[in-house]
Amino acid sequence: MGILSWLVIGLVAGFIGSKLVNRTGEGLIRDLLLGVIGAIVGGAIFHALGYVGVTGVNLRSIFVAVVGAVIVLVTYHAVTGQQARRASWWR
Repeated sequence: MGILSWLVIGLVAGFIGSKLVNRTGEGLIRDLLLGVIGAIVGGAIFHALGYVGVTGVNLRSIFVAVVGAVIVLVTYHAVTGQQARRASWWR
């Protein structure tokens, strides 16, 4: 897989993952970085479980990358101490 493919998968996975975790995007650069890291983590996890990881720009690879991005984002928020702003409507 080429660098451009990793960036596309990472951007899509980071955006979808950040929407799933905290309902707001993390920003373009952070979504891209966390998505690429998530694609690597998701590919490693799926490979360890005996499945095929990220293979190219297709739906299965995006699913694997999103699963990894969600794991990376939850870990990122746990380490940095940031919480999702879900209940901010009453402030």
